[in-house]
Amino acid sequence: MEKTKIPRRLEGKVAIVTASTQGIGFGIIERFGLEGASVVVSSRKQANVDEAVEKLKSKGIDAYGIVCHVSNAQHRRNLVEKTVQKYGKIDIVVCNAAANPSTDPILSTKEAVLDKLWEINVKSSILLLQDMAPHLEKGSSVIFITSIAGFQPQGSMAMYGVTKTALLGLVKALAAEMGPDTRVNAVAPGFVPTHFASFITGNSEVRESIEEKTLLNRLGTTGDMAAAAAFLASDDSSYITGETLVVAGGMPSRL
Repeated sequence: MEKTKIPRRLEGKVAIVTASTQGIGFGIIERFGLEGASVVVSSRKQANVDEAVEKLKSKGIDAYGIVCHVSNAQHRRNLVEKTVQKYGKIDIVVCNAAANPSTDPILSTKEAVLDKLWEINVKSSILLLQDMAPHLEKGSSVIFITSIAGFQPQGSMAMYGVTKTALLGLVKALAAEMGPDTRVNAVAPGFVPTHFASFITGNSEVRESIEEKTLLNRLGTTGDMAAAAAFLASDDSSYITGETLVVAGGMPSRL
């Protein structure tokens, strides 16, 4: 198959992606950079940030790295302040940071784990956007990374899935609150073989059973998710807000 030429729809834009040193987050930030955006890489570890920035710069991308643990208030403020100091504005924000610290059934999940799931997967994104809102340009785009698990939370991902369901509602609420100057949407990935999902996709039997549940008989790729995010970040989606774009190979996606 001929490689699709990547358009340059994000020239002159400044994009922040949380948890963007590997997996889906890195795929998204790389795509944004290849489309012409200046990109701000962030995650918890300096070494990972530095490595990701070097990879992006080697592809001719204007990349800047800032350590940010999204549950740390000072880190969040620092992410916003340093970005604005360097670039003067923020056009695109992707809230990608997530945790799934437990595979226990919901009724066996410890309170500390419930708190962490809520804090990382939902609350931290709200607090980050509170800090960013004054700096968002007219025509800006906020994108949440939710999950196919948000539509039918079950099994080892049940409570994680419920936090992703919450994001579906948050997108609707924030689209109303932040419009008309900022659009708010989400990408709901299906199963993508990344480090984060390795406990699922690493098992060949489980992997095959997931592939069979899709209509395209394959798992997703980080590139699939990045293409969807780039569409939502660009003016090609200028009349779309409050929506969740499911990128899951046809897996069922109704609440």
